[in-house]
Amino acid sequence: MTTIYNFSAGPAVLPKEVLQQAAAEMLDWHGSGMSVMEMSHRGPEFISIYKAAEQDLRELLAVPDHYRILFMQGGGLSQNAIIPMNLVGRKKTAGADATVDFVHTGSWSGKSIKEAARYANVNVAASAQPSGYTAVPPQSEWHLTPDAAYLHLCTNETIDGVEIDFAPTVPIDVPIVADMSSHILSRQVDVAKYGVIFGGAQKNIGPAGVTVVIVRDDLIGHALPICPSAFDWKNVAENESMYNTPPTYGIYIAGLVFQWLKRQGGVAALEQRNIEKAKLLYAALDADDFYRNRVAAPYRSRMNIPFYLRDESQNEAFLAGAKARGLLQLKGHKSVGGMRASIYNAMPVEGVQALVDYLNEFAKR
Repeated sequence: MTTIYNFSAGPAVLPKEVLQQAAAEMLDWHGSGMSVMEMSHRGPEFISIYKAAEQDLRELLAVPDHYRILFMQGGGLSQNAIIPMNLVGRKKTAGADATVDFVHTGSWSGKSIKEAARYANVNVAASAQPSGYTAVPPQSEWHLTPDAAYLHLCTNETIDGVEIDFAPTVPIDVPIVADMSSHILSRQVDVAKYGVIFGGAQKNIGPAGVTVVIVRDDLIGHALPICPSAFDWKNVAENESMYNTPPTYGIYIAGLVFQWLKRQGGVAALEQRNIEKAKLLYAALDADDFYRNRVAAPYRSRMNIPFYLRDESQNEAFLAGAKARGLLQLKGHKSVGGMRASIYNAMPVEGVQALVDYLNEFAKR
């Protein structure tokens, strides 16, 4: 039987051990007689699942005590509205809107800019558009607003394959908001350098439907009057993510992934594995000019690797051959074309090696 390797950008591959455990517990979780899908979110069984998931995530990312971890619905995209509705009130004055700074590095930061403009003034402090979104503008060229409500970054652009691996220097009292949807838990990060970190679960944590939000205490409690009560971080935090019914099964699977990550040695161990996988794949793409990755080397993502065939008339043949070998979901995003391999934590190095072998074989053929 052909081994299947799923390179989808999201919803994406999950650890096999996690899927097997979820299958074994599907009809009866720990002798409760219930599936997790059937449990009351206020019952002791699910509360224990939730508490364990929250604590494991706090340990994995070394989240300081003065940060809250929220499990919310709507995906990462919804936070593009929820974040300004919760943060611009800190700087909004009578008759004047607050300003939000953005670094525009690709498709997802572009979406966040458009959404935030509904609630605040937007200042694009720097844009990678002149480079075709293949590099991050040096911070010396950023034009930051001294009293901005916050600075928004997409630290890993899933579509464009650009990754920001540093926390920038910002003016005092300007929190950094980081969309880490597609590389959260793949590398070590100093949470204390950020005001808010958020990410949709469906890329590197679990199934679609859960959004993890890590927010500093002092940034909670500033929601605009128009903010729906279920999206007010204060309500969510005070009710331990259960102001409304949370995505219970998604939180359960995320919790199993957190346990799996701890068994692998934690984020530091996974980061070394991810470096190895990315080096392996980029080396194959750079070996000759048959394939091209357009991202400048210092900004290449370890998680999402877009590439193009020199002769794009061969795209369909490439994808057909890959599928026949069990290498799935390699077609690039419709907005940029080409190919894309997403090699998240759950992708084993054997999967990357299988892709490299196929890349070499196809190029020779």
